[in-house]
Amino acid sequence: MSSATWTAQLDLLIRARTPLIWIRSHEEGRVQDLLAQASQRLQRRLACWDFIEGLSGVLNAAGLGSRQPMAILQWLQQLEASSPTLLMVKDFHRFCDDPGVARMLRNLNGSLRSTPHTLVLCCGAWTPPQDLEETLTLLDLPLPDGEDLRQLITSISISSGGPPAPLALEELTRACGGLSEMRVRQVAARALARRGQLGAEDLAEVLEEKRQTIARSEVLEFCSTDLGTEAIGGLEALKTWLQQRHRAFSEEARRFGLPLPRGVLLVGPQGTGKSMTAKAIARSWSMPLLRLDVGRLFAGLVGASEARTRETIQRAEAMAPCVLWIDEIDKGFGSADGRSDGGTSQRVLASLLTWMAEKRSAVFVVATANGVEQLPPELLRKGRFDEIFLLDLPSNEERRSILELHLERRRPGLGLPLATVVSRCEGFSGAELEQTVIEAMHLAFAESRELSETDLIRAASQLVPLSRTASEQLAALKQWASGGRARPASIAARNEA
Repeated sequence: MSSATWTAQLDLLIRARTPLIWIRSHEEGRVQDLLAQASQRLQRRLACWDFIEGLSGVLNAAGLGSRQPMAILQWLQQLEASSPTLLMVKDFHRFCDDPGVARMLRNLNGSLRSTPHTLVLCCGAWTPPQDLEETLTLLDLPLPDGEDLRQLITSISISSGGPPAPLALEELTRACGGLSEMRVRQVAARALARRGQLGAEDLAEVLEEKRQTIARSEVLEFCSTDLGTEAIGGLEALKTWLQQRHRAFSEEARRFGLPLPRGVLLVGPQGTGKSMTAKAIARSWSMPLLRLDVGRLFAGLVGASEARTRETIQRAEAMAPCVLWIDEIDKGFGSADGRSDGGTSQRVLASLLTWMAEKRSAVFVVATANGVEQLPPELLRKGRFDEIFLLDLPSNEERRSILELHLERRRPGLGLPLATVVSRCEGFSGAELEQTVIEAMHLAFAESRELSETDLIRAASQLVPLSRTASEQLAALKQWASGGRARPASIAARNEA
């Protein structure tokens, strides 16, 4: 939701005499500023209350209700209609479990409908008591959008000496996406203290602030990677598809009528490069990579999982364009029948699926799964992901490519013959091929000599691949994909099919 749309919705609720509004946000100062602007547009006065200072913004009533939540509600109930008022109460959710306060709020829900007064509660994550859910009108405050950030950065720059250069302003605006207004002000304060002005030099500072912000979310992780898709051996069909989808993020694609790409589901046995591919996509597309820890979504408190899901979606959309990596989604939502967790997993999954189907933001979702037998059917149907790819065990040519990549990365310029090694590694995954190279290097290093073909052959003979220990599971996965449910990520596999 854009800031203009949100503002229009707030104005409509106030003009419609909505008695109790809950603005869900941790940005208390920003909410107060927005309410002040609304009070001017709608010709109402803004009063604020907190537990320590009491009432402020009303002449002859300063400090009223200090440490008395019930008193401020009684004041609002008795207020004359000739003084239209927006009353913002801070941290008031902490008192709503009190029976008297809850009863008074329900009374206000009826009496304020005939007056031009509105009570606004401002707080972040909160699960209201059940008897108050119907009385509260919820309004989520989105993070600042591009225009908000542009105005904020310009205002800070002008107040410190002069407007920023147009190019630097656009770079900073784009980089600050996903940060709250308070975080942007903190970055700006450090930049002004260091150099006296805002500029492109502060982009690194913004990136670090984003990492810290994501770290505080407990659910998202800001990942960094130095390797693009060129560092992945094989998977040529998937790489070609990703190049096409990358172009679809351009303005030219919008003019052509293409929608923004939704995402991709990567299915395959362990070690076939699913996680590496997710990281490589973000690197190749020059987008931030956010890793969603599905396990942390399911918090212990009732309602906390849903709140974290909303926060995750909001944070990802605010940082767009970005790549949202949902690792091992099958472990988080496999058999999500809701019988063991009171329906929490079903509600969280429903929220994610609805967002994935309806999102209009440039958030490319990359989900990975080792198996599909436990994934709910609604996750696999068309419309959730642009495509589902099967990352199978590498072919002969792909095994050679993967071995060459790892050898060149660790012992460049050796030029070892690999025909025998490739044949001995049949059934090995990409991760097992990497481990073969590392084990061979250990053998050579222990004898203080250079790595040789013999070391690679010995290392391969000592490793038992997953394809032997889990052959039934791999066969079942191939059988599932063979019915057209998934596309092969490798050209060789597609030709064989």
